[in-house]
Amino acid sequence: MDDVKSFRKRHRIHIYGTDIPNPFSSFDDLESKYNFQPYICKNLKNSAYEKPTPIQMQAIPIMIHGRDLMAMAPTGSGKTLAYIIPMLHDLKGPEKIGYRALIISPTRELAQQIYREFKKMAVGKKFKVCMLTKATAATQAQTPHLREKFDILISTPLRLVHAIQQDIIELKNVRHLILDEADKLLELGFLEQTDEIFAACSNVKLQKALFSATFPSSVETLANDFMKDPIRVVIGLKNAATETIKQKLLYVGQEEGKLIAVRQLIQEGFKPPVLIFVQSIERAKELFHELIYDGINVDVIHSERTKAQRDSIILNLKQGKIWVLIATELMARGMDFKGVNLVINYDFPQSVQSYIHRIGRTGRAGRSGEAVTYYTKDDAPYLKSVVNVMKESGCEVPDWMLQLKNPSRESKKRLRKKPIERKTIDTRSTYDLKKMIRKNFKKTKSS
Repeated sequence: MDDVKSFRKRHRIHIYGTDIPNPFSSFDDLESKYNFQPYICKNLKNSAYEKPTPIQMQAIPIMIHGRDLMAMAPTGSGKTLAYIIPMLHDLKGPEKIGYRALIISPTRELAQQIYREFKKMAVGKKFKVCMLTKATAATQAQTPHLREKFDILISTPLRLVHAIQQDIIELKNVRHLILDEADKLLELGFLEQTDEIFAACSNVKLQKALFSATFPSSVETLANDFMKDPIRVVIGLKNAATETIKQKLLYVGQEEGKLIAVRQLIQEGFKPPVLIFVQSIERAKELFHELIYDGINVDVIHSERTKAQRDSIILNLKQGKIWVLIATELMARGMDFKGVNLVINYDFPQSVQSYIHRIGRTGRAGRSGEAVTYYTKDDAPYLKSVVNVMKESGCEVPDWMLQLKNPSRESKKRLRKKPIERKTIDTRSTYDLKKMIRKNFKKTKSS
C-alpha cells in the first residue's frame, strides 16, 4: 500500500473517491496485468508511445474497472489516450449493433484530433469510427442501415443534438460516454445540448468519464449530480489555480499604495463585478468608507451583516447593481459569486489555500477571469508561495520572482495563525486625524 502511495506521490497523482484501483507503471502491464489484446500494445509502440503519462497510469485502470471518472490533467498530458485505450479494450472488436462509445468535444478541431488518435490505436481491428459532420450525418440519414455498422462516434454537441432530434443517430447501445474538455461542455452555452445527449444515452450500464485541464467547482458540483460514485483524479500540483484565471502580482510599496492602485483602476475603467478581499472585518469597513465616496456602486459583506443584508447584497451583485464588493474571505467561502471578472487581493493572503480559494471566485464555469494580488515590503517574504501557484497554473512569472526563496514552514505557520499588522485604511491627513481625535476627546470630556 505504501508503495502505491509513494508511486502516486512521485507522479503527482491525487485521487479522491472510494475503492480506487491501483495505477500501473508500464505499457507492458496492459498485456500482463489486464489481458489487453496485443494489437493495442503494438500500436502504442508504432506510435512511439514508450511510457504512460501520470493521467494514463491512473485513469486507464479506473476505466477498465467500469467506474465513472472525473480526470483533471494539464493540456498535452495524454488525456485522449487515457480514454481511447481502455475503451478499445472493453469494446473488444467491431459489432454491428450501432454505436457503443461516444466522445463529445466542444470543437471540431479537437474532434478531428480525437478521430485521428482512434484510427491510429485501432489499427489491426476493423472498428468503424465515425466523426459526425454535415456530410456523414446526411449519409446516415439517407442510408439508415449504415448506422449499425459503426462502433464509435465522435461529435461536437450541437451537431449531435440535431442528429438525435432528426432520428439520424441512435445512442441506446452506448456503453462509454466521454466528455473531452468537460468544463466547457458543462458551462451554460453547452449545458442544454449536453443534457439532451445524456438523455439519449439510455443504456443502464453507461460509464461516464469527464476529462479536462480544469474543473471549476461549479462543474464538479454539476458532475456529481449525474455520475455514479465517481473517482476524481487530479494530476500535478494539488494547489494549482484554474488556468482560465490570469494572475498578477503588483508591488504597491507601503499600505497607502493599495488605495492608490484601486483608485487608479477605477479611473482607468473596469469591467464589473469586482471582488476585493481584505484580511479582517475592520479593514473591510475601512475600505468601504473610503470607496463609497468615489462614485462607484460599492458594498461590503462580512459576518456582522444580517442574513437579509447579505442576501440582498448577493442579489444586487447578480443584478449588476453592485460593481465592487469588498469581502472577508470567511464570508465569501462557499458562495458562488456569478460572473466575477476580477478579484483583487487587497491584503496578501495568509496561505496558499487562501490564495486559491479567493481567486477561485473568478474564472468559474470555464469563463476567463483576472486576479491581482497587491503586496508591500512586509508581504515580500511570503511572495514565493503565490509565485509557485502562478507558475503551476501556467501564468507568466518574471525570472527574478522564480529565484525567490520559499518561506520557511515556521513563518508560514505564523502567518496562517495571525495576519500581518497593517496601518488603518485611511487617506485623511495626520492633521485631520489629530483634529478629529481632539474633537472626540473634548466631546467625551464634556459629557
